[in-house]
Amino acid sequence: MKPFAKYKAFLDLHHQSGPFVLPNAWDAASAKAFQNCGFKAVGTTSAGIAMSLGYPDGEHLPFETLLSVLKTITDAVDIPVSADLEAGYGQAPETVAENVKKAAAAGVVGINIEDGTKDPCRTLCDATLMEEKIAAVKKLNLPVLFNARTDVYWLNADDPGSRLQTAVRRANRYRQAGADCIFIPGAGDTDTIVRLRKSIYGPLNVLAGSHTPSLQILSELGIERISCGSALFRAALSLVKKIGEDIISRGSFSHMTDGVLSYGEAVDWISLHRDPKQNR
Repeated sequence: MKPFAKYKAFLDLHHQSGPFVLPNAWDAASAKAFQNCGFKAVGTTSAGIAMSLGYPDGEHLPFETLLSVLKTITDAVDIPVSADLEAGYGQAPETVAENVKKAAAAGVVGINIEDGTKDPCRTLCDATLMEEKIAAVKKLNLPVLFNARTDVYWLNADDPGSRLQTAVRRANRYRQAGADCIFIPGAGDTDTIVRLRKSIYGPLNVLAGSHTPSLQILSELGIERISCGSALFRAALSLVKKIGEDIISRGSFSHMTDGVLSYGEAVDWISLHRDPKQNR
C-alpha cells in the first residue's frame, strides 16, 4: 500500500460507523505481531521505544534514533503507522513541522503531538503555541493525520472542577487549528467521556486502561479511536520480569516455555524481512 493510500485508510478508520483499537508498538517485531493479529493500523509508544533502547520517556531518545526505529516499523508492516512524537521534539512550530516532515519520510501517516511540558510549574504549554504547531504542520499538506493530545487529565492540570472545561476548550481550539483528531489520555471514566464527547466536535481518542469502559460501551458513546499507549510494552516487560523472577527464585523455566511460540513459529509468524508468500 502506497503512503497516500495508507493515509486515506487511516483517516477512514476515524470516520467509520464504530471505533477502532490502535495497539502501540515499540519495534518492528511488535508492530508485525499486531498486524498479524488483525489490527487495521498500528501506533507507536514513545515510552516503549525509549525504554527498550535504555532511555527514559520524555524526548530523551535522540530524534534521529526515533526516526530510525520508525523506519524499521513502517518497513515491517503493510498497515498504516501513526507515530507518537511527544511534544514534537521542538518548541518552535517550524521545528516541529520539519520533524513531522522527517517522520512522514520515514513512512508514518499519522502523528501525535501533545501539549504537556516537562515544567512542573507549568504542566501545559500555551494553547496558542499548540495551535501554531498544528497550523505549521498542516501547512505542509502532508498525507499525515494530526492527532492533537491534551494532557489536562494526564498531568492533573488545573483543579479537578476545571479540568473538563479546560480540556474541552483546548480540544476545540486544536480542532479549529486543523487537528484531525483529539486525544485526551487520563479521562477514563464513563461520565467524563460522555461529557467530553458531547462538547468536542470531531473524532475523539481515549486511552485504554483498567477503568476504561468496554469497547461496546465506547462504541455506544461515539468514541472513534482507542489507543493502548505503553500498556502493551509494559505487559511484555512484566512477563519478562515474571520469567526472570521464577528462574532466580524457583529455578523454574515454566513461564519461559509454556504456551510460547517455538523458534520456527516465531520466524514464520513475524517474517520481518522476507515475503510471506515464501513460507507457503
